[in-house]
Amino acid sequence: MRSRRRTPQSQIPEVNLVPMMDVLMTVLTFFIIISMTLTGQQLLGVQLPQSVEGAAPQAPEEEAVETLIVGLDSSGAILLEDQTITFIQLTRRIQEYFANNPEGKVILKADRELSYREVAQFLTQLRDIGGNRVSLAVE
Repeated sequence: MRSRRRTPQSQIPEVNLVPMMDVLMTVLTFFIIISMTLTGQQLLGVQLPQSVEGAAPQAPEEEAVETLIVGLDSSGAILLEDQTITFIQLTRRIQEYFANNPEGKVILKADRELSYREVAQFLTQLRDIGGNRVSLAVE
């Protein structure tokens, strides 16, 4: 029989980097997600309103204030009391309404087919007439 000779092998220790890389990637992912959520609103320059889903803000219960509802259909025509009118006629009607109802409010109901730009321009024109007593109705 042959005798086996054992040669001394130098054992070089191996470093397993896979678990360390897993931990580093997890920590990196965590910080990326957190930084995106904290700076999302600041990047847009918009302060988003805080709201609870399904809960509408309740106005204080005071005496009922009469409101004037102005409509804007999908073609951009102005509707008041189910009649199409011009902007000049609407201006006169709103001024008469505010003269008779100093605490009155005007609500704009715009068709969802209209572009935001058209609605915003019309709402600005209404606010020039009625000030802060003009609101936009949404669902």
